[in-house]
Amino acid sequence: MSRRATMQISRLLVGQTQARLFSTAIFKNVATSASGASKIPVSTFTKYGIVRATPVPGFRHWSNTTSDVVKEETAVKAPPKLDSGDHENADDQGGKTIVSYWGVTPPKIRKADGSPWRWNSFRPWETYTADTSIDVKKHHEANTFMDKFAYWTVQVIKYPTYLFFQRRHMCHAMLLETVAAVPGMVGGMLLHFKSLRRFEHSGGWIKALLEEAENERMHLMTFLEISQPQWYERALVFAVQGVFFNAYFVAYLVSPKLAHRIVGYLEEEAVNSYTEFLIDLEKGLVDNTPAPAIAIDYWRLPPNSTLKDVVTVIRADEAHHRDLNHFASDIQVQGHELKEYPAPIGYH
Repeated sequence: MSRRATMQISRLLVGQTQARLFSTAIFKNVATSASGASKIPVSTFTKYGIVRATPVPGFRHWSNTTSDVVKEETAVKAPPKLDSGDHENADDQGGKTIVSYWGVTPPKIRKADGSPWRWNSFRPWETYTADTSIDVKKHHEANTFMDKFAYWTVQVIKYPTYLFFQRRHMCHAMLLETVAAVPGMVGGMLLHFKSLRRFEHSGGWIKALLEEAENERMHLMTFLEISQPQWYERALVFAVQGVFFNAYFVAYLVSPKLAHRIVGYLEEEAVNSYTEFLIDLEKGLVDNTPAPAIAIDYWRLPPNSTLKDVVTVIRADEAHHRDLNHFASDIQVQGHELKEYPAPIGYH
């Protein structure tokens, strides 16, 4: 193609697109705001047919001009002032009120006696009274190969922890809860994805397993109010949790009934561990300190409760988790799916 033909095609293209590319309000404002510039030459052409931009009067400051326009158009109104009654929660927190993006103030939650509710991790309607009458000596006999494999897996895991912690029940309990809170979350997550993939209900098992995980976490939060782990115990938890999460995740994918059976036996050992904790409390080997406030509110304990009362209700929770996981395994061992039997939800 000749040079003259190239130049003609370039002029034709620019002539067709000039009106579209340079007809915005921004450039109009800039053109009219420039001193004595009512018409802005857009471009010139070199002898080689290449477009060359021409300096535009006032163009250097066009970004400042447009930003001012945007600021004026997108001015955000200040949130409305709160009434005096809305500052009750602010007074309790040092006079500062945090308002969400939508201008919705958090609800004022109080106890039955009128005192303010101090916990953000759970609400009064999520508290409960533990069933301490549950059988804490129940044991599932390992008759099949799967049951024996699950039982001895837990025994192999148990003995190193007993040798490491010995009679330090508080540290043992904290490590135990960091592990016990994993299976419910993993099982609930996988059942959640399964329900989405198959477009079907779960029979309440997603909620039951997630409640179990949250309950185990609340056990840990309670013990943290009494004692703090050492740095090497934190490192141990970091390593054990990483290994156990991945191992249990794979086990649940391969065989959910085996995974639930392992958790059932793990909860049995938790019940036994808390029973030994109670024995040492009764003997005076461990100080029976007053119960922390979080435990009194979470389990609806009397105000004068002690550590023994806290360990008693936690043991009851572990016994409930034991029965739930053995029940889930039994359902699948008999050839059924969990969704066919309603989950025992509502305990927590």
